[in-house]
Amino acid sequence: MARVETIELAPGYRIPRIIRGGWQLAGGHGEVDAEEAVRDMRAFVDAGLNTFDCADIYTGVEAMYGRFNAWQRAEGGPPLQVHTKCVPDFDDLARVDEAYVRRIVTRSLQRLQTSRLDLVQLHWWDYAVPGCVAAAQALARLRREGLVAHLGGTNFDSAHTAAMLDAGVPLVSMQVQYSLLDRRPAALLVPLGRARGVQLLCYGALAGGFLTDAWLGQPEPVEPSNRSLVKYKLVIDDFGGWAAFQQLLRALRRIADRHGVGIAAVAVRWVLQREGVAAAIVGARYARHLPQTLSVFGFALDAEDDALLAPILAAHPGPGGDAYTLERDRTGRHGRIMKYNLNKT
Repeated sequence: MARVETIELAPGYRIPRIIRGGWQLAGGHGEVDAEEAVRDMRAFVDAGLNTFDCADIYTGVEAMYGRFNAWQRAEGGPPLQVHTKCVPDFDDLARVDEAYVRRIVTRSLQRLQTSRLDLVQLHWWDYAVPGCVAAAQALARLRREGLVAHLGGTNFDSAHTAAMLDAGVPLVSMQVQYSLLDRRPAALLVPLGRARGVQLLCYGALAGGFLTDAWLGQPEPVEPSNRSLVKYKLVIDDFGGWAAFQQLLRALRRIADRHGVGIAAVAVRWVLQREGVAAAIVGARYARHLPQTLSVFGFALDAEDDALLAPILAAHPGPGGDAYTLERDRTGRHGRIMKYNLNKT
């Protein structure tokens, strides 16, 4: 088995280059067996994937991670490194102050059964409501108190990322959507991160499961079966539609055959080889697909692979604009499917 690649996200803080995502544990993708999910966390840790992503708005997920960490402490094992988020409700944005941010962080500390959060990533729904920089500065003060180790953002564009950095917020990461289908971060966020020391943590590398062998040769779905597929079907439409997507899958299958892996491994490997990317976030409810996930570390894409993909990607640039700009239009195709008030602080 290939050795898990790691990277230093911040001085003295290393993470594996695949982070286990927690959105699928929140119930929006079908029923979750919480007991099995918590037990299976040990398999990820034992394999070297000891860093998990979640959010304050992922129902029950922080508490699951907290249960596992308590179990690990009792057994004498290493705890998870947990990356959580601070996501003020859309309806609360105008009222967000330091006390509001502190409540979210305190609740995450309690759920995760820890005295310090490894990484807190701020999200802000609407730039028209001022306050995102002040909220980030409030998190920075909690960091100085020792309640938070590191700070990041989630789904900020380049201008607002720069504004937080200019205000003295020590961001080490920005979590954004990045995949073969959606390459928006490359234009502006990557150069900013290179200049300012901010690395990318990338979700959507598998497009909710579309970038896998399971969809090769399949008809276009009329009604996708879960929230992730609904979301990423819109990205496929922006990429060029189902025929273009199937062309990409066929090319990925040829590359996968060269390396003896699955399409999913190739899709994740492509993201990991982009400039500025620290890690890819890969969602999983259980450990059933862990061997396939680990296969990402057993090969690298080469010039022949790049040459096969290049004409397809050139013909299909995918969604345009800065990171997460399309999703911020609440009346648009991407924005209408979002749930904006899940925190209920």
